[in-house]
Amino acid sequence: MAARTRPVKRCGLKINADCVMTDDVESRRRRAAFRATHRGNKEMDWLIGRFAAARLAAMSLEGLTAFERLLLVPDPNLYDMIMYPEAAPAGEHAPLIGQLRAFHGLE
Repeated sequence: MAARTRPVKRCGLKINADCVMTDDVESRRRRAAFRATHRGNKEMDWLIGRFAAARLAAMSLEGLTAFERLLLVPDPNLYDMIMYPEAAPAGEHAPLIGQLRAFHGLE
């Protein structure tokens, strides 16, 4: 009788020892869209969520990765980067912040 492998739970996903976990691009897009619209603050849900709804489907893999990194920035910092770019420089996120500002007509 073969020994059963016990599923290990990591990051909300069940992983068996004999399977390989893959993370396809469409799953990443759906996850990013959800995170963009569930920030915890209505203003950020609107600013980031509308941009995500309009642009995520056409984003390249590199663009998606950059967007996922942007979603890790805390709301107050991200809001300041978008609304007050002269006071809160965006650093590595500058190209994406520029796209967000242009999308919302803040340029």
